[in-house]
Formats: sequence, C-alpha cells, structure tokens
Amino acid sequence: MPEGHSVHRIARQFDRNFVGHRVAVSSPQGRFVEGAALIDGLEMRRAMAVGKQMFLEFDGEAWLRVHLGLYGAWDFSGEILVDPTIASANGRMGQTNQRGTDPVYDEAGENSLASIGAPRKARAHVRMSEQTKDLDDGDEWPPPVVGQVRARLMTGSTCADLRGPTACAVETPDQIQTVLDRLGPDPLVGDPAENEQRFVDAVSKRGVAIGQLLMDQSVASGIGNVYRAEMLFRANLDPHVPGKMIPEEIVRELWRDWSRLLMIGVDTGQMMTIDGLEGDEWRRAMASRDDRHWVYHRAGLPCRVCGTEILLEEMQARKLYWCPTCQR
Repeated sequence: MPEGHSVHRIARQFDRNFVGHRVAVSSPQGRFVEGAALIDGLEMRRAMAVGKQMFLEFDGEAWLRVHLGLYGAWDFSGEILVDPTIASANGRMGQTNQRGTDPVYDEAGENSLASIGAPRKARAHVRMSEQTKDLDDGDEWPPPVVGQVRARLMTGSTCADLRGPTACAVETPDQIQTVLDRLGPDPLVGDPAENEQRFVDAVSKRGVAIGQLLMDQSVASGIGNVYRAEMLFRANLDPHVPGKMIPEEIVRELWRDWSRLLMIGVDTGQMMTIDGLEGDEWRRAMASRDDRHWVYHRAGLPCRVCGTEILLEEMQARKLYWCPTCQR
C-alpha cells in the first residue's frame, strides 16, 4: 500500500500543476460518473495530504477525497511543471543533492514522476519542464485512456488518471472534517508540538502492541508496513511490547524518527531508512529496495547489525519483519 510519503508527493504534484486551473473531470470507467459531474469544469483551489488520504478542494465547497488503498495509483501525462530541484533529481520531488549525478530510478517504478502509488510500470508519457510550453504537434491530446480509469482530471496541458483506489468521492466540507477528525497526526500537517503530544498520548494510554499501534491511522497518519518495520528496528523495540509499557522518551523519539523518515521519503521518492549512505551505496539503495532497509522484506536473511535471522510473522493480517536480538 502506498504510504504517507507517496501521497504527499502526489498532493505536491497537483498543487504545482492543477491548483488555480479549471479542471475537466470524467470517469472513463463509469464508476465515478455522478461524482465527476459535480466538480467537472470547476477551479481547483487546494491540494493537501493527511497520511494516506488526499483532499482536493474545488470551487463551491466541493472536495474530492482519494484513498489509494492497496492497488490505487495516479498516472500523470502531458506537461508536468517542475522546479529546477525536481528536474535535477530526475523527477524525485524535493531532492537537493543529485545535481550532476547519473539518473537513479527504482526498479519497481513506484515513485517516478509519471506514476505514483501502487508499484507498476509507468504507463504515461511525461515531459518535464521548468516553464509552460506548448505540446508538440505530434503528441496526442487528450492522451488515450488505458485500462480501468476511475477518474480523469485534465487541464489544457496536464492529465492525471486514477486507477484502483479504495475511495474516490466528492464530499462536503463537513464530511471532509469528519474524516480529518478521525485521522491521527501527520508530521507535515499542523503544529509539530501538538502532533507529537497527540502521538505520545495515543500510544502511552494503550495496552496494545506497538506494532499494531503504528499501523493504526488514528494513532499516526501515513505509517504503513515498511515504515512500521523500519521504525521499530531503528528504535530497538520489540513489536509486541504494549504501548503503555514504553518509556515516554522512547515514544517521543519514535515520533521524531517518523517525522525525519517521512521527509526523506517525500524528498527522495523512496522509503530510505538506512542512514549515512553515500556515493555508490546511496545509488544502489535508491535503485533497489533490498539495499535501503534494515529488516523489511529480509525474512530469513541475517540482520545487518547482529547476524540473527530476520523473522517474518503476521500481525493483524499484515506481514511484520523484525530482529529478535536487536529488538528487545
């Protein structure tokens, strides 16, 4: 499932390319026809992400709420406006240290500029540019619909196709607020001190295993399977320890580590959880998941720190990877 960093990157892309424009909205698949009609032709006012959900505000107090779930993804095509930093980072938004480097692309193509969401090969052709320019005469516009597109959003030069979401609905401000009220804090939304305290209170009062609490979107927004496993390893925490048994200072450091990791994910487009990589090691890690995580997806392999075999178990029907020696 796409985790919080992906959704924030999608919101940034909408903010850069759609906000301030009138947007043609349709449902080629036919499952979002009524919702599309409510916002078709309206100007997009705002794009924001909270955890794994994205909210697009249109004129007339109409909001489009999208939750990608396990299989959802946005494919972008046409003219995608980017700033010089994004361009120098091969489309990975916010990256600042890749100028002059060779292109680095993840093997799964999960967070390319063209397709963000569930891992898939990018279907869309994207032309990155630092300023608006006309489409070439030979480009087909609008681009042909490929596959089951739940919703298509289009300006005069940019197209975004949504496939396979768990939720795609036009809602009122009150409905959106109800959703926001049940979501836990997101490090990139709201007051940092209040967010940290909300997280500490939610964890410290519960007798539920910390491995379950981190996946509870009412406790913290945006953490998924990868970040959960890596955060617990980085904190040397047994996933089964009840939240209320963890010292407050460790709970606070968990939140601060989540804040750091989320920003790295937004900036680079990858869930990079091993610190201090440079040069060729950093390049390999950016290109391959196997080289950028401590325990995730490493069941049966030796721990990178102590050599103990990494365990795989199910916790609430989700795969959990952890080291029984380091995480005590």
